[in-house]
Amino acid sequence: MNLNELRYIVAVAQELNFRRAAERCFVSQPALSLAIQKLEGELGVRIFERSKTEVSITPIGERVVEQSQRVLEEAARIKEIASRGKDQLAGPLRLGVIYTVGPYLLPELVPALRKIAPQMPLEVEENTTGNLDVLLRNGKLDVIIIALPFGGPGIETRALYDEAFAVVVPIDHPWSKKKAVKPADLARERVLLLNTGHCFSNQVVEACPELTRQGGETQQGNSLETLRNMVASGLGITVLPCSANSEKYRSRLLKVVPFAEPAPARRVALAWRKSFGREKAVGALAAAIAAVKTPCLRMLG
Repeated sequence: MNLNELRYIVAVAQELNFRRAAERCFVSQPALSLAIQKLEGELGVRIFERSKTEVSITPIGERVVEQSQRVLEEAARIKEIASRGKDQLAGPLRLGVIYTVGPYLLPELVPALRKIAPQMPLEVEENTTGNLDVLLRNGKLDVIIIALPFGGPGIETRALYDEAFAVVVPIDHPWSKKKAVKPADLARERVLLLNTGHCFSNQVVEACPELTRQGGETQQGNSLETLRNMVASGLGITVLPCSANSEKYRSRLLKVVPFAEPAPARRVALAWRKSFGREKAVGALAAAIAAVKTPCLRMLG
């Protein structure tokens, strides 16, 4: 039994799919399957039930997976404990960022962080909140930038800033002449949202529940930039966070229309494991974000 085998069974338990688990662990599916079969033979129990269409965890397998997760966390803590005796601002920091924050924050964050911690380069993973949560808890990432609410046992969070939303419409849309729109007005338009799995879509729907209550017409896209281009082509309207509406991203084919006050907004935060041993690194990251020069972001504390 080794740590890699434990990582494999935890990945399969979380994905309930051997192919996706293998991709997450960066090994081939046959190698992962063989390692799990070897471990099951060593333990003398079946951890997973397999069929052509699904994978399920056996009752004893659930206990094995739970204990494996604990072992992996404790193994990660050994490295973190050792790192406490070193310079916490020296060495890479593994940072996760949600898709709707990364492209707009990182270009400002990186130079600010280099001034504060020049010996701490960032290893960046952009992903959805759900995937970043798993990577953080599994010790694959050190810190993540997400939108609140977020948390759970063993997780610390630190609010960074509030970010208002705004509506983006084609330049020839009737709303382009408006000074502001109400969230309820969106239910009468074709609204372009991100695909399921992006928390930003959920936040937009929460801000405008009429989109679902009144059967509002929505269409999905893969990224905020895809949505922006779809709006420019005249397909509909969308809602973007203010950082995605700064001057560098403006188009002559589009008009940004603010929401009437109080405007819908999100609160962006850092999250990390309580056991993570580089508190100064987290503080340096927060300080660098606070130094970002994006006027529409309302920095906290």
